[in-house]
Amino acid sequence: MLKLIHRSPHPDIVRAFANLIWLGLERLTQIAVAIAISGMLARYFGPEAFGKWQYANTLLLVLAPLTWVCGAEILVPTIVHRQAPLGVVLGSAFALRFTVSAVALLLTWGGIAAGLTDPLVGAMLAGLALTMLFREPFVGTINAWLQSMTYSKPQLLGSMVIALLKAGLVYLCVRASVAPARFGWLWALEAALLAGVLLAYYIARHGGTLDWRPDRALMRHFASAGSVFWLGLICMYLFLKLDRLMLERTISFADLGRYSAAQQLNENWITLALMLAQTLAPAFVYRVHDALQLRRNIVRLTVLTAGVMSAGALVLDLLAGVIIHHVFGPDYAGASEIFRWAVWLSVPAGIEAIGNLAVLKYQAKFVLLAKWLLALLIAFTVNQLSIPHFGAYGALVGLAAGYLAAAAVNFSYLRYRVRP
Repeated sequence: MLKLIHRSPHPDIVRAFANLIWLGLERLTQIAVAIAISGMLARYFGPEAFGKWQYANTLLLVLAPLTWVCGAEILVPTIVHRQAPLGVVLGSAFALRFTVSAVALLLTWGGIAAGLTDPLVGAMLAGLALTMLFREPFVGTINAWLQSMTYSKPQLLGSMVIALLKAGLVYLCVRASVAPARFGWLWALEAALLAGVLLAYYIARHGGTLDWRPDRALMRHFASAGSVFWLGLICMYLFLKLDRLMLERTISFADLGRYSAAQQLNENWITLALMLAQTLAPAFVYRVHDALQLRRNIVRLTVLTAGVMSAGALVLDLLAGVIIHHVFGPDYAGASEIFRWAVWLSVPAGIEAIGNLAVLKYQAKFVLLAKWLLALLIAFTVNQLSIPHFGAYGALVGLAAGYLAAAAVNFSYLRYRVRP
């Protein structure tokens, strides 16, 4: 099979296949590291402190989209079809992202200092929030350049190695009985190391110099062109974390810790669908101009993704009790049934991710915003009705309803916009 791929006359297919191999290795590594770290922290913190840790991570993932003012959906197509020098494109994106990230970080720290969160949640979030200064300005910008070439190996390899290093540091901190409030700084260190590695790689590929030069006109273009996408992504991440935000008001932190334990494992699995879509997009969607071929590609990718996610969900469903017991211990036994239901959310999530590629290809920013706003409103409404009656399971119903609504919008747009 590998020989046939390498003999393929189409370089995009070869690069995409190589990307998929590295993507698979990186995902397996990240899933293993996430499971190991979650297990260590869950046992060390106990359900209540672990619930606060998970809630701090939820707040971070709600705040992080504030730094995505010039997202990959704008930057990657701009690089692929660029008219300005690469250094100017990347420099402008970096300057805009860094400025917004610094403001978001200062506002987050200000809110923590003002006592807007539980003290332990705030202490955990203080370190976690520093990742915003490194992830999107440095890692996100260079990763967009790599995605435009369908060559994500440097980012994936660096991510794997640094994730393993972080797991080792977490283990040492647990053994040393470090206070739970300090663990967030390890995530900040991980982001800083990855940013440094990718920046060094980019410099090495460009004659030993960093040729990034911000252009004010291009920065204004990125800010205006990306503003609707930005709002759409904010709605998307609010939708993805709405379950925990609403459950925090109705259940204890200990129960939230058990629910979040199941969802954290599930989200690592769902991330595979998102990364699968991102790595295939330049070769099989963004560069395809024939309408019939584009529809065929999206249909094939949808079938492939649905099959992969269904098979994985079935395995995880069958092994849910074993996984939860061995990873988190007996204090989290109630998370196994939640996990069994949650893993099937990966199927509509994967289908939505593939259908979303058509929205991104045609820069349909208002469709993206309307889609995630609709998903957010539907999930909020369903949660309001179902959480009081079904608790954590009601939150899963809200997520499922939102994913299905988002997927329906994607494929309605595909039928309307891409006609043979």
